[in-house]
Amino acid sequence: MPSDPLSRLPAALRDVPYAGARHPGASPLPGRHPYDVTEGANCQLYAYAVLRHFGREVPPLRSAELWADTAATVRAEPPGPLDLVLFDAGEVPGQPAGYGAHVGVHLAPDQVLHLCREAGQPAVWSYADFAGRARYARFLGAKRVRDAAVSR
Repeated sequence: MPSDPLSRLPAALRDVPYAGARHPGASPLPGRHPYDVTEGANCQLYAYAVLRHFGREVPPLRSAELWADTAATVRAEPPGPLDLVLFDAGEVPGQPAGYGAHVGVHLAPDQVLHLCREAGQPAVWSYADFAGRARYARFLGAKRVRDAAVSR
């Protein structure tokens, strides 16, 4: 990866504003693919759009569904390029594991591409950047898209 991994992405994936209401499962914009991020995205929708750009399709799973999923993804340890990584502040009483987790895309050792309200646009952070923020302090784990889920 170059020192600026964002430069390898098309402008449509570099210039995405954060929009919390634009998540997987939200009503797609009329006439557009459900993972179209031109009007903004939350972390999950953005991560799924990035994977789609690289030929990998992920069903529109919310974070807890993604963490529990075994049909389209498998747990990956350690994370590899284009694995989805999940961060949270810890368990939420009464909720399944992964509930409300932040989702990013592992690019390379210590490089996670993601979209969050704080940055407002796509950013590449280190794992220490996440650990230093209470809402992302716990690295829940990584999920890899199964080969059957990869577009051909």
